[in-house]
Amino acid sequence: MQLILQNITHRYGGSTVLDDISLTVDDGEIVCIVGPSGCGKSTLLRIAGGLEKPGGGKALLSGPTPEGSLNPLTYIFQDFALLPWRTVEGNVSLVLEDHGIARSERTGIIADVLARTNLSDFAKALPRQLSGGMKQRVAIARALAVKPAIMLMDEPLSALDSQTRELLMDDLVALWTRERFSACYVTHNLNEAVRLGRRIIVLSRRPGRIRDIVEIDMPLAERVERLPELESLQRRVWEIMREEAREADREITDVA
Repeated sequence: MQLILQNITHRYGGSTVLDDISLTVDDGEIVCIVGPSGCGKSTLLRIAGGLEKPGGGKALLSGPTPEGSLNPLTYIFQDFALLPWRTVEGNVSLVLEDHGIARSERTGIIADVLARTNLSDFAKALPRQLSGGMKQRVAIARALAVKPAIMLMDEPLSALDSQTRELLMDDLVALWTRERFSACYVTHNLNEAVRLGRRIIVLSRRPGRIRDIVEIDMPLAERVERLPELESLQRRVWEIMREEAREADREITDVA
């Protein structure tokens, strides 16, 4: 299944946030979106997921829904969005409970996604007992439980320290290598973008327009071993956006 954004334009009051953005997330592809602060990255993701209606243009899904998919699109947020009174397995169960799934089947789905995200030993733990990295693994497991066609990931690692971020990137690479999930991934972190993205969409400062698209023809599993090439790509992306990032840093803005 593809996620297709066609000529997306959006305004908040008198301010244009996004201007004529068109992009496609193909099946099995991770597309990373980067750009200066306030350029509308998170707004674009909300529009992609149907949480916000664009001022102009369309967000579409094309192609058959994956077999067994309960939600074609699902979010992973930077703040984990876990219910503190539910255990790990209870938080994963939450997204399944309104779908009429038998308890035995639900139990099997939960066990499966916890195993795939290395959380089986923590099924009975509460969020307050977990590190930030473990909480985000729970959020990823919860997303996987509904078998989404495309995951919409809004700064999913930004709340984590650098070591934990590296570990979670390794986990995402391993998961993608096994399962080839699709994702639209918003981030401020250029290291994350070059580690995970098949394509990197570079937005301009507000109003956000597509300034450039950087394609990375390098298997995800090989990227850690090819650090000099990754660093070169990261510098390339930074050179594209550096001046506008400097200008955006001097602006006062109230948009995502």
